[in-house]
Amino acid sequence: MGDEYPKVRVAVVQAAPVFLEREPSLEKAVRFIQEAGLKGVDLLAFPEGFIPCHPVWYHFHPATGKKSLAFATELFKNSVEIPSPTTDALCEAAAKANVNVVMGLCEKRPKTTGTMFNTQLFIDRQGRILGKHQKLMPTVGERLVHTGGFGDTLRVFEMDIGRVSGLICGENSNPLAIFALAAQGTQIHVASWPNHFSKNEHRMVDAITFATRSLSYKGSCFVLNACGTISERMRELLPYVDEDRTFLSDPEKGGGSSIIGADSMILAGPMSGAEEGLLMADIDLEDGVRAKLVHDYAGHYNRPDVFTLTVNKAVPEIYRTCGERPSPPLEKQMEPDPVEGPKADEGG
Repeated sequence: MGDEYPKVRVAVVQAAPVFLEREPSLEKAVRFIQEAGLKGVDLLAFPEGFIPCHPVWYHFHPATGKKSLAFATELFKNSVEIPSPTTDALCEAAAKANVNVVMGLCEKRPKTTGTMFNTQLFIDRQGRILGKHQKLMPTVGERLVHTGGFGDTLRVFEMDIGRVSGLICGENSNPLAIFALAAQGTQIHVASWPNHFSKNEHRMVDAITFATRSLSYKGSCFVLNACGTISERMRELLPYVDEDRTFLSDPEKGGGSSIIGADSMILAGPMSGAEEGLLMADIDLEDGVRAKLVHDYAGHYNRPDVFTLTVNKAVPEIYRTCGERPSPPLEKQMEPDPVEGPKADEGG
């Protein structure tokens, strides 16, 4: 009979978060997970930084201006620790809906008051956190609030539907990152995107479609493009000059979610930036086998004697201690000094 490859229902969320508000954004995410469960979705992908938002204000406001600093402070206050009550709620929703989830969020490092990552969180349909991917290189204004992730999060996750990977925004054009995931055998790739690009760039949908059809072709994998949109709240809070208001008023500057086949053909979408909701497609993982029989760049269609890629998975430590003498037990430290009595040869 031979091996069998499953047919899978996948979906992407195209939506804006509740800007800079963690709990309302979480509630919105849970509603999408519930909807996906009712529609029989096996894997659901969310946009970049969906909880609580992506730092898009740097496209409009000076980096050190009062408004940018105020937005950045709120971003940290509303960012997500892993694990935390926020991730517990996501895991519970995934388990109840019986859906595998890849969630875009702004992650903050525990026990710090300033360090954040641009993260994709991978949750299986049993409600377990499989791991995360942290964006390796923040792009333009992101560098003011996000630090780069490390090689330990550049990986593929085993789900019941197959091997799933993810990259965030501009990483989906990074040839080394793409090859690293292809070499680990990714079958379904989640590309998470923001609400919009900068005012000076081409339409986000054009860049996304071009980049990820190329990624699909090189990796012989399916690609789920999950894009943000521009909300009314963002249109109210973000403009700095009239030009910003005009830009944000055009819904087609955002959105563009799509689902790409393993042969790089578009299966669903792109969605209009004026739409919020789920975009779904039924895929057959056997399509990836057929594509790789022709071009497997991480296997038979390459030359490891000529090319190799090394990924450093070690996480560097910025603070270490060594050579410390162990402290005495606390009880010993608290003992009073002994009081000496008169010596035998004194007095009397």
